[in-house]
Amino acid sequence: MKIWVDADACPIPIKEILYKAADKRQIQTTFVANQKLQLPRSAFIHMLHVGAGFDVADQKIVALMQAGDLVITSDIPLAAEVVPKGGFALSVRGELFTNDNIRARLNLRDFMDELRQTGVNTGGQAAFSHTDRQAFANHLDRILTKHHKP
Repeated sequence: MKIWVDADACPIPIKEILYKAADKRQIQTTFVANQKLQLPRSAFIHMLHVGAGFDVADQKIVALMQAGDLVITSDIPLAAEVVPKGGFALSVRGELFTNDNIRARLNLRDFMDELRQTGVNTGGQAAFSHTDRQAFANHLDRILTKHHKP
């Protein structure tokens, strides 16, 4: 198992959890972004810089990930490509996208997009909270405990 991080919109507290998990569990973790990131020195933490453009980082992650890999993203269309390839997709708020829920999440996302395009104020997401951070850390730990074999 490898971890791929859709890093452009990944909150700093989630990155910090991932840094610790990569070193503690000795798992290769790659942060994919279209801007340079300051990452800690580690044999297990890597940066993959991609060009600017719509979904360039997402396309690179899908091209490189393999079945059994974990992708950290809150991008539902990216998760919808990861899951059918046999990967795990975990949002920064601790939601695991699965074959059972990804279609419904994608449909809801598309519906909300349509509402916004017609001028409806949908309010947006709540601010990232300590509860979100804890939910992410707990779910990450469960996934790595069950599926990562060093």
